[in-house]
Amino acid sequence: MIMNVLTVSQVNTYIKALLDEIPHIKNVYITGEISNFKHYPSGHMYFTLKDSKSQLKCIMFSSDNYKLKFRPENGMKVICFGQIGVYERDGVYQLYVRDMQVEGIGSLTIAFEQLKEKLESEGLFNEINKKQIPKYPKKIGVATSNMGAAVEDIKNILGRRFPLCEVIVVPTVVQGENAPEDIFKSIQFLDNMGDIDTIIVGRGGGSIEDLWAFNTEIVARAVFNCKTPIISAVGHETDFTICDFVADLRAPTPSAAAELAVPNADTELLGVRNTAITLEGDINRILERKEERLEFIKKNSALADTQAFFQSLEDNIKNSKLKMLSFFKNIALNKENALKGAVHSLNALSPLGVLSRGYAIAKNEDKVVKSTSDIEKGDELTVILNDGKIKATVCEVLKNE
Repeated sequence: MIMNVLTVSQVNTYIKALLDEIPHIKNVYITGEISNFKHYPSGHMYFTLKDSKSQLKCIMFSSDNYKLKFRPENGMKVICFGQIGVYERDGVYQLYVRDMQVEGIGSLTIAFEQLKEKLESEGLFNEINKKQIPKYPKKIGVATSNMGAAVEDIKNILGRRFPLCEVIVVPTVVQGENAPEDIFKSIQFLDNMGDIDTIIVGRGGGSIEDLWAFNTEIVARAVFNCKTPIISAVGHETDFTICDFVADLRAPTPSAAAELAVPNADTELLGVRNTAITLEGDINRILERKEERLEFIKKNSALADTQAFFQSLEDNIKNSKLKMLSFFKNIALNKENALKGAVHSLNALSPLGVLSRGYAIAKNEDKVVKSTSDIEKGDELTVILNDGKIKATVCEVLKNE
């Protein structure tokens, strides 16, 4: 009898070939609990999936697991997607995992809680580390997308409430794979400028996936390490991100961030006026009590007959009253004039102020025309006047000789 003798390698190769041809295990979802989890320096993950009756060895290569939003842990119930195959060298079959998700709860939610717990344990959320937001900033930096309603709301509110403040907008990618790195760079850029008083970082609303860049560790550490006070303004009022917890102040919306960043100039001016009125009233009451006391002394003192003495004292008090009232009125008036002058200067520099003096602004496809090089014959221009707009077509371009 002739025996058909096979080598171990031949057997394993044959079994591998058989498994590779079974379609049901080429793309299979398997649920189980993670055990014996190991994440090696190579980036590959090795673990075992188990249930109450059995277990299955698994491997997830670094080329696949880098996309995971959460960190797998022993005891975590997951659903793995991949292919059953044989590792010929050891003669064992295993699941080659290409994707993984947490069973019963979103992967992003798990990743959020894991990072939140890690950073909180390091003290990144501690109130003692939070910086005070300046009340009267001279320059504010904004790290957000330069398109959309969020950036326009921020600029409009800052300009309306406190026109003395300069606004620097750094166009930033706030969604997608490149967003975390871009947000990090924008924060660093504004912080390194040296003259920024407050930074607003954020974006408008969206899904948890849309806002995910603000739940990454690179952004969280950029906010924490920033020397300039930061206001986080991500999404809507109900949205909370890791960036919110690390920032010096959390605003429920981008619009609210602009309101928190600067005072209302009109309210401040009214406050100065009210303070002046209050001070004048307090001074009057003090002087009235002094005058009443003086009258009492004059009528009841043994010196009542020394009319000249008291008349001199009374005159001194009246003069002091007039000087004090004049002094405090001048202070209030100077502050009011200074604020009005600054607002007037800003209005004089405003493009709208230039238009009111008879000038016009020409735009070619929403870009301001600054030179004859910006336009060509036949271009359609929008000419902005003080009281409206004119549509015009370029008949000829004449350059200065």
